[in-house]
Amino acid sequence: MSKILVTGATGHLGKAIVEALLKKTSSTRIHVLVRDAAKAADLIAKGVTVHEGNYDDHASLVNAFKGINKVYMVSGNELHKRIQQHYNVVDAAVEAGVKHLVYTSFQRKNETETSPIQLVAETHLKTEEKIKSSGLIYTILEHGIYADMIPIFAGAHLLENHTIYLPAGNGKTAYAVRNDQAEAGAIILLDESGKYDNESIELAGPEAVSWGQVADIIKDITGKPIVYVAPPVDEFNAALRAAHVPDEVIGLMAAFSKAADVGEFDNVNNVMEVILGRKCITLAAYLQQVYTSK
Repeated sequence: MSKILVTGATGHLGKAIVEALLKKTSSTRIHVLVRDAAKAADLIAKGVTVHEGNYDDHASLVNAFKGINKVYMVSGNELHKRIQQHYNVVDAAVEAGVKHLVYTSFQRKNETETSPIQLVAETHLKTEEKIKSSGLIYTILEHGIYADMIPIFAGAHLLENHTIYLPAGNGKTAYAVRNDQAEAGAIILLDESGKYDNESIELAGPEAVSWGQVADIIKDITGKPIVYVAPPVDEFNAALRAAHVPDEVIGLMAAFSKAADVGEFDNVNNVMEVILGRKCITLAAYLQQVYTSK
């Protein structure tokens, strides 16, 4: 059976992928790449093989990938150097003899420089080009926006200030729960039929909702008067700067809000449900878990 390696295994998505794999196959097949092995002690205890390395260190990647058949490549989070880091992973996979690379990309409609999230999009698109030209068997997973990001965008004090404040207009997003994305990824990694080979797969959520609808769902769950306010981008930026939010964070929040406003993430399909063999977790069910525990 194929040996599988998951990168970024101490992060949210990487850890979720490993946990999904552990429910479906033997830990002896599972390897992970982490920056600090001490942070993966729980995985070692479960029988997972841990390799220490990082996307900046080509040699560490080659060493980790030797003997591995399939790599699940979690996209890096350092935007200013992500393209080179991703190229390092792809080159190391080729050098080490990896057969199949599964990459976590993003759901989109606009692949031009006019995209509101052009900075983020460029790193993914260039990585996809690199992977497709590498000679590796690939599967590109075009992840929808994680429902898990809603509490972050809505703000830690939502239940006190009762306001979601984002320049997303009435745009809708087909949110997907990260754990569903992870389970779908695990199923694809474990598949030996080849049906996912050299495919780009859009993994969207089961329904598209606006931030106004998100506010209404949270209002119904909590009984609090949650409202959604959609300011102009300039006003939003100024308000967050006044609150001493870092410019990089403001830029990303504004960019993803604008992308939602123009419908960049509103495509719904049942692809993930077909892969999972079940219904996806609904947004309402996810938010129920989040906001009844607060």
